Amino acid sequence: MKRPLPIGVDNFEEMIKEGYYYIDKSMFIKELLDLKGKVNLFTRPRRFGKTLNLSMLRYFFEYTGHEETDSSGRELFQGMKIMEAGEDYNGQMGRYPVINLTLKSAKQEDFDMAFYMVQNAVSAEFERHRELVECGKDRLSQKEYEQYVKIAEGQAGEGDIRNSLLLFCQCMYKVTGRKTVILIDEYDVPLENAYFRGFYGKMTGFIRSLFEAGLKTNEYLQFAVVTGCLRISKESIFTGLNHLKIISILDHRYSEHFGFTEEEVLEMMAYYGVESRFSTMKEWYDGYVFGDIHVYNPWSVINFMYDLHADVRAFPRPHWINTSSNDIIKDMIAGADREMKGQIETLLSQKTLNIQVHEEVTYEDMRGRGENLWNFLFFTGYLTKENEYFKDNYVFLKVRIPNIEVLTIYENTIMNWMKGMIEKEDFRDLYRAMEDGDAKGMADIINGQLFRTISFYDSAENFYHGFLTGILSQSENYMVKSNRESGSGRSDIMVKSPSLRGRSFVLEVKVSDRMDDLEGDAQRAVQQIYDKKYMEELRAEGYGNIDCYGISFYRKDCEVRFGKRD
Repeated sequence: MKRPLPIGVDNFEEMIKEGYYYIDKSMFIKELLDLKGKVNLFTRPRRFGKTLNLSMLRYFFEYTGHEETDSSGRELFQGMKIMEAGEDYNGQMGRYPVINLTLKSAKQEDFDMAFYMVQNAVSAEFERHRELVECGKDRLSQKEYEQYVKIAEGQAGEGDIRNSLLLFCQCMYKVTGRKTVILIDEYDVPLENAYFRGFYGKMTGFIRSLFEAGLKTNEYLQFAVVTGCLRISKESIFTGLNHLKIISILDHRYSEHFGFTEEEVLEMMAYYGVESRFSTMKEWYDGYVFGDIHVYNPWSVINFMYDLHADVRAFPRPHWINTSSNDIIKDMIAGADREMKGQIETLLSQKTLNIQVHEEVTYEDMRGRGENLWNFLFFTGYLTKENEYFKDNYVFLKVRIPNIEVLTIYENTIMNWMKGMIEKEDFRDLYRAMEDGDAKGMADIINGQLFRTISFYDSAENFYHGFLTGILSQSENYMVKSNRESGSGRSDIMVKSPSLRGRSFVLEVKVSDRMDDLEGDAQRAVQQIYDKKYMEELRAEGYGNIDCYGISFYRKDCEVRFGKRD
């Protein structure tokens, strides 16, 4: 039996004890100890192993006061690389109280509910260490003990929670004589959610206070590790944290500890005997560059491996799209001006875009200059670095879409946006032109819509077909049948009245290689309808009034040709 694949497993103890396949990232601990950062902020895209790595840190460093529990950490790490690093590192095992706080549950509809979820998370961690406090409560002041118990029992107000990290460290030091390790996961989830929900300012003030109390001038802090997708501006969240070390995906330190390297992916595929699908794995899930290390999306790799283990011929799928609402891309597309639409189309054609690096941004900056938005997409994994260069005292990047998986996210989001936009339009003029045999009128209306859309030309036929089908489907008087999806070898689109006495239309779509080919391709599309007898299906159904149109597209232009009436 092969080891099970750890889909959705982000608890390190469960990962090891239950025997899941695990890629050893324990040298993250060594680098953390070597570099001695007091407060370390790691920004990585979602689902790149941040939560699991923090869980690993907890089980390595945590002191519980129980010799049996503290010694069990060595069993979890047996055979891992960190155990070969020497006593300077292994001697740090089980030495510090650890508060391991996740803020991911604070993605709620309003501030009160978001605060309630943070309060619960803090309370759970206080309760987890309650026994230590009870054993050493004589070393605490009455006020400290009462405040600790109040938080542990979920009775604390907002002011108490804002000060909770500092209080925890202070109490732990007094009862154990040891400084605390603070681990905070998904710190920016409540901020992103609050931005889209409309209470960003209030949430920013709360998170700022929480961090300032625990991370700024905390003499009882051993070190802290904070993770998130984005580096929120110091002025916004990390005010006054001069000892903060920010490790983004541009940093060459820690670069191999988040995500899977190609060597790790190949080793996993060999273990499960599916090496023959490596080229597909690479096309779909590779493409990220952290520092100077090329990495794969670990969530998508594991999910594809799960499918391959059952069927080596399994098709790849965009697994990453299901892990977030992709609000950033939706917001970008909805607010894109003509210039930005052109830039999006450049990326969709798998070309690069030059951007100046702005690492310190806020969610509010998304409504500002386009460059801030491209930085958001880069740091959250929707773009990747092809190379970087220094110009006029600034760092610039050439960025592109990382792989096929992310390309499908853009395309699906754009298609959904386009459908929503089309649903708001009135296309009665288009149908009147169709009914009148007015090919030029049809072309003018379609061209006007094309100008407003974002096109992806590498999947041109599917795009134009979906675009045209979406427009035609808005009529209440006609039914639209798309034959492309059925793979029937018939005409691309049939439009017909519910009544057999009514009108019906056959449309054939072509995509031209050059602007000069538009007219000829549209005429060839009409001829194809006749040569392949596409109208026979409508005749067989009983329709007698059938028109046909050939439509050709080249980027933002189209040509329409009308065939003779049947």
